[in-house]
Amino acid sequence: MRKTRVWLNWMLAMVMLATLLSACSSDKSNTDGSSASPKPSEPSTTAQASDPAPESGIDISKKVELQFYMLGNEPKDLAKIEEEVNKMLLEDLNATVKFNYTTWTDWDQKYKLLLSTGQSIDLIFTADWTQYQSYAKAGAFSPLDELLPAAAPKLFSFVPQDMWDGVKVDGKIYTIPSTYKEYISNGFVWREDLREKYNLPKPVSLETFEQYLDGIKQNEPDIQPLSVNGEVKGNLFDPYSTIAHDPIGAPPYGLGISYNDPSNVHSYWGSEQNLEDLKVFKRWADKGFFPKNVLNIKDSSQDIVSGKAVAQLADNPTRFSDTLRKMQAAHPDWKLEYYPAPFIVGHVSPVHPIHNGFAIPKGSKNPERALAFYEKMVTDKRYNQLTQYGLEGEHYTVEDGYYKSLGDPSNNGFPREGMQGWAWRNPEFMLFDEGYDDVKKIFEELDQIQTPDRFSAFVEDYFSYQAERAALEQVERQYMYPLLAGQVEDIEDGLKTFMEKAKQAGLDKVQEAYKQQWLQYLSEQGIQ
Repeated sequence: MRKTRVWLNWMLAMVMLATLLSACSSDKSNTDGSSASPKPSEPSTTAQASDPAPESGIDISKKVELQFYMLGNEPKDLAKIEEEVNKMLLEDLNATVKFNYTTWTDWDQKYKLLLSTGQSIDLIFTADWTQYQSYAKAGAFSPLDELLPAAAPKLFSFVPQDMWDGVKVDGKIYTIPSTYKEYISNGFVWREDLREKYNLPKPVSLETFEQYLDGIKQNEPDIQPLSVNGEVKGNLFDPYSTIAHDPIGAPPYGLGISYNDPSNVHSYWGSEQNLEDLKVFKRWADKGFFPKNVLNIKDSSQDIVSGKAVAQLADNPTRFSDTLRKMQAAHPDWKLEYYPAPFIVGHVSPVHPIHNGFAIPKGSKNPERALAFYEKMVTDKRYNQLTQYGLEGEHYTVEDGYYKSLGDPSNNGFPREGMQGWAWRNPEFMLFDEGYDDVKKIFEELDQIQTPDRFSAFVEDYFSYQAERAALEQVERQYMYPLLAGQVEDIEDGLKTFMEKAKQAGLDKVQEAYKQQWLQYLSEQGIQ
């Protein structure tokens, strides 16, 4: 019955979204035909907090409260930051803001509901991994082309034009991109002190990574080798596949699309390759690399810091640096190392402009004021550093140009970027701890194998198969996730059952529709 309720809630959300947005979306059959997304340029250096901001001319005579939605868990001292922001915001824009968070538990379901129930939301986080383009195409967000120069002229000038072009959907701007250039590619993370202690292989491939986990299990049987949680597709299968098969991103609906052969779209689900990969995960589960109840684990973000686990299959350089800083504060004698996955596959692209952004949903009652506030968040040093780092002297200090967390970094009431404020980073105001120097070195090495991002501009239009899409996601969670978690004894029979259920849910229709859209995109972009 619980599964039935989840299913009904999911279907209700999708129907509500379609009903709510159908009147807002138009001409879903075409893209703007623009060329492949350009590489993000270096951010503008003209936007300083001291620069005189152009007059926006918006009406601020009526006091309003803005509703701001971010993903993840809110920091402990969020109320303190909100109070300080509102003191300035009342004076500057005759407004206050309420910062709302989804938590990381089932955030994707909550995100869908936020955009489907018609509630008033003024600003919401967007990214490629939150399906920004699909939501924009469906009419979930307000176009910003005319609003930006009127309500946030300084912000409009601050973001380089190629980034505005990079986030366009059907020729219109629906989100405000971050201007900070970074790499968010995956990499192995492991306890180096234990590797040295037991003379284990350095994880620089899937084979040596497994050998390292084997060595940990043999020598430290009471320690969990691998940090994994219930989202096994995102934190187990996807990073494994990235290294093993070098796909373009994480292809949906069980499709296989290779980076080196993008026009060869095939069904990965049910293939021999799929079966062999599932055998690997089953082997890892049987060896005890991760818990038997992994599908019930909601959050594994502190496993390395606490010592519960000693390795991660995937993390990006910036998060690795954050984990390292917290671990060193709690356990100064421990060591942590990192090896970027792009070194294995031989290429990497910087984040696309759509990766971190903020949009104004259609239900916003205060779009002009929301944009004016977000302009403050990005281009005003007071707002920016307050919401990125907290209260100076209470949460952090700056020593010799470096950010330094005050107190215990693992339980600081507002850690660095504690609001998950990736989208409103301003390179002019950013503060880094000393450990970030290592991240910069990694970025410099990745620069040497940097390739243009030719694929993130693809916009899927699932309007004609959204019911099948929703049904397929439910089937994937019910039947594929246990296979990925190594909980199905007979893998071949389990995969056969999954394929039967997936086809009943509309797999063939969804795969074919996506394939045709993808091939059309490649043709328009001149990609072979």
